[in-house]
Amino acid sequence: GLPTAVLRMSCIYGPRQFGTEDQGWVAHFLLSALSGQPITIYGDGRQVRDILHVSDAVAAYRGLLARIEDLKGQAFNLGGGPRNAVSLRVLLAEIVDMTGSNITIRHDHERTGDQPYFVADTRKLQAATGWQAHVPWREGVCDLASWLLRHRLQSRPEATRYVA
Repeated sequence: GLPTAVLRMSCIYGPRQFGTEDQGWVAHFLLSALSGQPITIYGDGRQVRDILHVSDAVAAYRGLLARIEDLKGQAFNLGGGPRNAVSLRVLLAEIVDMTGSNITIRHDHERTGDQPYFVADTRKLQAATGWQAHVPWREGVCDLASWLLRHRLQSRPEATRYVA
């Protein structure tokens, strides 16, 4: 049979992400901020998530594939870990600083099942492959903002004054 392993991904973000409210929420926040659209936060915004830049996710996949014969049949958590854990409030404040945007934030009721704190435990993956996240979340979010400006918002001159 085909040797396989599973990477259970947490919040992956980065260039080429579509950016919807439920899938790709980091890009969604940036697109909304750069376009002057309001952002809805469910709950108080203190929810913490570990976010992982797509380049680190690709490195994890490559590391796993390089050892697939030894690791087949196993499952691993993949996320940014504690170093890349950030609350929605802190992330939005950073986006405001980074983009110079005036963001309108709307608060709605917490969503059922929304965990207040989720940070992936990636120790098993690290031990098996030597992988670790390298892109700090602030640097990665700035990278995504720059990509969005070049590729998704290039026809919007008002957006180009943000993020250098």
